[in-house]
Amino acid sequence: MDNAKLQMLKETAKNIRLGILEGVHAAASGHPGGSLSIADIMTYLYFSEMNVNPADPKNPDRDRLVLSKGHTAPALYAALAEKGFFSKDELKNLRQVGSFLQGHPDMKGTPGVDMTTGSLGLGVSAACGMALAAKIDGKDYRTYAILGDGESQEGQVWEAAMFAAHYKLDNLCFILDLNGLQIDGKITEVMNPTPHDKKFEGFGFNVILANAHDFESIEAAFAAARACKGKPSVIIANSVKGKGVSFMEDQVGWHGSAPNDEQYEQAVAEIKASL
Repeated sequence: MDNAKLQMLKETAKNIRLGILEGVHAAASGHPGGSLSIADIMTYLYFSEMNVNPADPKNPDRDRLVLSKGHTAPALYAALAEKGFFSKDELKNLRQVGSFLQGHPDMKGTPGVDMTTGSLGLGVSAACGMALAAKIDGKDYRTYAILGDGESQEGQVWEAAMFAAHYKLDNLCFILDLNGLQIDGKITEVMNPTPHDKKFEGFGFNVILANAHDFESIEAAFAAARACKGKPSVIIANSVKGKGVSFMEDQVGWHGSAPNDEQYEQAVAEIKASL
């Protein structure tokens, strides 16, 4: 990756993190921790990996993204706004009555959202259907699905994995946000779903490990997924919950809590100083 691209991605990720914070602060509710942990993945998907066009959001040949961990919608909204699907001014309307930016993604109301999600486990199944549809229709688009590590405790995730491998959906890529925390604590203490790599291998996936906050690692991971033929891929992205804000990092309490005014100002200052 050349330096110009790396700097563009870092600057974009900074703006997406600022957008996440703006939304949850304005709403005084939301899920900043898991949104911040996928900010770099979102950045790479929308600004390097996926074939999407804000001017033509329903193009049948576009790539698809399903945010299966739908509670981290602030990250998706911030990425879509940064890409130009709608004005960044809309981010301050998160979770407001009448806003098209609700607490979980709504494909009928929000430009650029490919699937309505919220109930954990359902999104990956929808992504499998999209990928299979592309195969049946002879289309070249790819489907990506971001799921949480706590979400991987859901049985439906593994039913979807079995489906994806059975139909050899090599146009499908799961991204597992492995930050180690869920609303009730550490994933290994609540209901241990590890080791993810061995389990996905057992279900017939091409397993790729990545650092969720290193763009060169992210780029290599998506390249490996694209190169794999005959089986679906999963990128196990090791991440830090609350990444970019010192007092939120690796703190389970920030799973679903919004910063107050003082915390918001500190968080914004830290992110702006990060480059």
